[in-house]
Amino acid sequence: MSSEHLTLTTYFGERERTPGGLLADGLLDLYARSEIRTSVLLRGAEGFGALRHLRSDRLLSLSEDLPVVAIAIDTEARIQALLGPVLELQRRGLITLERTRVLEPGATTVQLPPELDEAMKLTIYLGRRERVAGKPAHVAVCELLHRSGIAGASVLLGVDGTRSGQRARARFFSRNTDVPTVILAVGSGQRIVQVLPELDALLDQSHRTLERVRVCKCNGELLAAPHELPATDERDLALWQKLTIYSSQSARSNGHPLHLQIIRQLREAGAAGATSVRGIWGFHDDRVIHGDRFLQLGRHVPVVTTVIDAPERIERSFGIVDELTAEHGLVTSEMVPALRAMSATAARGGLQLADHAF
Repeated sequence: MSSEHLTLTTYFGERERTPGGLLADGLLDLYARSEIRTSVLLRGAEGFGALRHLRSDRLLSLSEDLPVVAIAIDTEARIQALLGPVLELQRRGLITLERTRVLEPGATTVQLPPELDEAMKLTIYLGRRERVAGKPAHVAVCELLHRSGIAGASVLLGVDGTRSGQRARARFFSRNTDVPTVILAVGSGQRIVQVLPELDALLDQSHRTLERVRVCKCNGELLAAPHELPATDERDLALWQKLTIYSSQSARSNGHPLHLQIIRQLREAGAAGATSVRGIWGFHDDRVIHGDRFLQLGRHVPVVTTVIDAPERIERSFGIVDELTAEHGLVTSEMVPALRAMSATAARGGLQLADHAF
């Protein structure tokens, strides 16, 4: 069985503060007090926002305020109840709301709604130190997804979060068993549905969600353009669009790391913002599973880059991404039904969910 939930995602700078301390701590404290079913805090490696301020871990002067992504998933009523407190804490950055379908524990069969038949994103939340048959759980899951013909999967390491409403925060002197790890997998709807029973056999306590995507590119091949979306829905609520580029830190474009080229060229072209997060394990393109076996950042690790903007601007951004991913990368498109972007002097968008069938 599956049920409709909401995903609340916030993007901001690592050093962003509230009167009580760091914004990241404030948000995760809020999620823990609210016993949010699943949340995770991810540290980015590169990115920029509405003010075009570049954040990067490659240069010391730019690495003091890296991008941060906080994700919270629960029922619509519980996420809606969070919006006021979140807006009180976060005065700058980007906030999005997206509809998601949560797979309930023990579900052995899933009836896909028609919109998920084309392709979907399966997101799996599990503990950092979970193991399956003597190996790390994220390794076992990637091997299963790889054998099952899924187009790609990337494992992202969280540094804070909640699991089943309980706080799990990474600490130096701890095994950090329950700190959330996120696996993003993309593939055809039918292939993902077929692999779900085997995932159930591997993982007892994982939290899994399904979302509709369109696979636009795979291994450099153009498969489809992003969805053509109007600017607003029938109630005049704004629609937004997201591109996600799954690549590797070792992938190059014009002699430079692919994800860095994407970030820099989008920034120069005036895109609203983009964020790259390094993973620790995964596969795409050449289908070889790769990553760092010791949970340290290496050169051949996955990188997930997210771009969110208005549909007419996404079309231009996709042209840049298409050119840069001529040889490497898995690119997907999704609709975002609510977005609010904020700076110290202005704000745009809103958090009322738009509706659009496509």
